[in-house]
Amino acid sequence: MGEQRARVVFLVRVPADRTVAFLAAYEAIRHQVAGGVTGHLVDQVCRSSADPEQWLITSEWSSLADFENWERSPEHRELVRPMRECFTDARSLRFHVHAQTPAPV
Repeated sequence: MGEQRARVVFLVRVPADRTVAFLAAYEAIRHQVAGGVTGHLVDQVCRSSADPEQWLITSEWSSLADFENWERSPEHRELVRPMRECFTDARSLRFHVHAQTPAPV
């Protein structure tokens, strides 16, 4: 049996005056990751409905090892630097996908 898919969650705080830069950096990163990082399946950026400075970034990977290999790479650090410069606080969580409802048809 292969490795389980993984979900990586980043809870970040972005001050209002950095929102435009943050979203521009995310937009640049997401296309590069989606187009060529081994194991990357999908990602989302979400803004809190209660706190406009609170953001959630989630990504799904074929395996946690794929994400961790990408995270350790020098390319990763350079690519995400502009986005991370917008954060005043960040927290990262990693999960193995245990179960999922069927995808919509």
